[in-house]
This record gives sequence, structure tokens and C-alpha cells, in this order.
Amino acid sequence: MIDAYQLSSTLAELAVSSLIEEVSLTPKPGLVDRNDQGSHDDLTYHMMIESAQSLRETFYQMAFESYGEKPSQYLRERIGEIGRQGEMRMFQVTKGVNTHKGAIWSLGLITAAAAIHCGACDEETDEETLCFTAGEIARYEDRFIPFQRTNGMKAIQKYGVLGAKAEAQLAFPHIRHYSLPEFKSSLQRYNYEIAKFRALLALMANLDDTCLLHRGGMEGLIFAKRYAKKVLNNGNLEELEDMNEQFVKRHLSPGGSADLLAATIYIYKICQTQYAHQMEVVTTT
Repeated sequence: MIDAYQLSSTLAELAVSSLIEEVSLTPKPGLVDRNDQGSHDDLTYHMMIESAQSLRETFYQMAFESYGEKPSQYLRERIGEIGRQGEMRMFQVTKGVNTHKGAIWSLGLITAAAAIHCGACDEETDEETLCFTAGEIARYEDRFIPFQRTNGMKAIQKYGVLGAKAEAQLAFPHIRHYSLPEFKSSLQRYNYEIAKFRALLALMANLDDTCLLHRGGMEGLIFAKRYAKKVLNNGNLEELEDMNEQFVKRHLSPGGSADLLAATIYIYKICQTQYAHQMEVVTTT
């Protein structure tokens, strides 16, 4: 059985590397990447990398606290407390700019779910199991969350859509039904980088992204969804540069899809790493 320290370190590294892979994917429409800042005047690629690296300890602590546990209100509130401490570290690094608040929520829940199952040597753990366990944790209320009226909350109330909280509580349906199936099928047909692009487009084509709604209203969301679906269907990823120009012109940024792409990569990495570990155990016994 993998011990709590080793597992927590592994999950923290995988979480950080997944965030870095997301921001490094280039070009992306309206999002920070190696080429430009997308529609974000207050963000840079370097800032996003530093922000991701600052969260290593946060994910480590979440994993360590979840090792050997089961979903519960106590665990939900403990993860929430660690997440808020991680946000403070993030804001110190970014000088107050929100870079990964949504990712702390989604990847944090997945980290906890992975620590629960991997710590128990659950051989049947797969991507769906991780999503459903993360959803179970998310459905417990954290009584200590300070009230904040975020841009996402405003979009949810104005347009009647689901946000990041509901996405997690429903066990990440857009990951299970769209990005992960597209990612895995694209790996068989193309390569790892193309698979990430196609997973992002699958999310953008289907997610009611509150970041897009906040910036462009329903018109902006519909524009982004249709554009993403067109590029996904025709398979011409060279259109992504023109797509980025159009998004920047309209001040659109699919930040919710970016967070879920990082989560998709993370879930895939966890299951691949677990499978490799199991094979190593079989080989050496």
C-alpha cells in the first residue's frame, strides 16, 4: 500500500503539472498561453505558472487529510479550510489577481477523492469513480465559507445556469460526458497535445461557462459554443489563432472550460499513475 506521504506528494505534483499543462497549451481562444494574455489584461503566462506552483502545498495537505477517510462534512470543511489558505497563498503570489480559485475547488475535490481511493488500494478506481466521489464530498455544505458575491454567482442568478459548485456536486458531468471521452478517443486517433485541444473545445461547445456569460452575456456564450463546435467538428486546429483574435475582440474568456480541462488532465494522470503503480506491484511480486 502506498503511504500517505508518498501519495500526497504524487497527487500534489500531478495537480500542479496539470495546471501548468493547461496554461501552456497554445494557442487557446481568449485564455492565457505561451503566445499572449488572451482577453486578460491582468494576467501573464509567468504569473499563471507561479500561481500553479504556489498551490503544491495546498494539494498536498488536501490529499494528506483525505487519506484513509470517507466523504463527510468534516472532510468537506477541512478541505475548504485548506483551500482558503491556498487562495491566500495564490493572492500573495499574484498580488491580488484571481488565477486559480476555480481550479483549487475542482482539483481539490478530485485530490481528496483520489486520496480516499488510492490510499485504500481500491483496484476498481477509475475516472468515473473519482468524479462521483468528488461529487459526494462537494454535496456536503461547508458552514465556514465566508459569503462572497462573485462574478460567477451573478451570472448564475442572472441567466439561470449551473456554476462550478453545481458542476462538482453533480460529479463533473461535463468532464464525464464530454471532455474525458473526447480526450481519450483523440489519444487513439491523434496525439497528446491534440487530445488536450479537442477536450477543451468539447468543454467550450457544451458548458454554460459563467466566465463567458459574465464577459459577453448570453450572446457571447452562444458565439463561443458555436465557434468551438465548428472547430471541433471540422478538426482544423489552425483556426484556433483566428478564434483567439475573435475572442479577444469580444473580451471573451472560457475560464470555466480552462479549469475543467485542467481537471480532465488531472483525472487522466491519476488513473494512469495508479495503473502503472499496480502493474509495478504485479511485476515485482
